[in-house]
Formats: sequence, structure tokens, C-alpha cells
Amino acid sequence: MTGRRDSADVMPEAVAGIVSRTLAAVVDLLVVLVLMGAAFLAVAGVRFLVSPIAFRWPSPSWTQSVTVSGLLAVGYLTVGWAIAGRSYGAAVLGLRVRSARGAQPGWVRAGLRAVLCVAFPLGLAWAVVSRRRRSLQDLVVGTVVVYDWEPRDGQVSPPGGVPGGAEPVHRRLTRVEEEPP
Repeated sequence: MTGRRDSADVMPEAVAGIVSRTLAAVVDLLVVLVLMGAAFLAVAGVRFLVSPIAFRWPSPSWTQSVTVSGLLAVGYLTVGWAIAGRSYGAAVLGLRVRSARGAQPGWVRAGLRAVLCVAFPLGLAWAVVSRRRRSLQDLVVGTVVVYDWEPRDGQVSPPGGVPGGAEPVHRRLTRVEEEPP
């Protein structure tokens, strides 16, 4: 083996299912809503500093709100996936995005995946019928979402680690296989 892994090297038990991926997406949605609120307050603060006497709260149009929230979501997901292989929601649920070969997704792949996830979030539902639990976005950009509670390369795992102190099955199997006979 040349050190590179293909999608067959990812154990089937390690691939994340629809429930954990959906919960991670909900957490990420909450993060984006907080970012939207922060952006709104920043705009209001600048308006107040520029003209405190004539200050009025911003009232963005629906189109502006959707555009800004989409851009924030794409930026947030791209940075998380490219740098750590996970967003905050994925970290809380113990998930990590990998290329089909098991590597970090990289900036281009993470950006394209983020655009597709924001533009077509229902593509996640394909993971229900996919034999390998991959969403349409995963199929298009060549990624896979796996369970990964252990830190890699100095990255911090979720607070408290795995609930109840247990390890996912794929971690136990990997360790058992590595022990000498």
C-alpha cells in the first residue's frame, strides 16, 4: 500500500449516518444564525457611530438576509472543513469530513462542498439510501463523513469526548487489530 487510502479503506462502521449528520447540520445552522446576529449588530453599530443622532436600526430585505446568511454559511463551513475537517457541529457530534482517500478535504474541495450543501441541503438525504452513506454533495466532490472522536494533528476533540466514555466501535476494532498476537 502506498500510504494513500481509497474509499474502500474507510471501514463501513466508521461512516457517519443520517441522524448524526443532521444533528451536526442543525448545530451549524445555529452557529450561522449567531453569526447573522453578530453581523446585524455590527452593521447597526457602524451606523450608530457614523450618525448617532439620525440612527435607525437596519432593515435588510429578505434577499439581502438570504444572501448574507448564505455567504456566512459557505465561509464558515469552508474554513472549518479545510482547516480541521470539521465544523463546530461536526466536532460536537464527533464527525469529520475526509476526501474519499482519507485525506483532509483541502480548500477547493471544502469550498465546493460548502456551496453545494448551502445551495442544496436536501442532498444530505441521499445518505439514507446510499450504500456507503454518502450525500449527493459527497459524491460530487469526492468526500466522506466519518465518526472521529479522537484528536488528530493537535486538534481538540469535542468537550467531554465520547458520551459515557465509550469509544466508537471502529476505534475499538482498529486498536484490537493493531495489538500483537
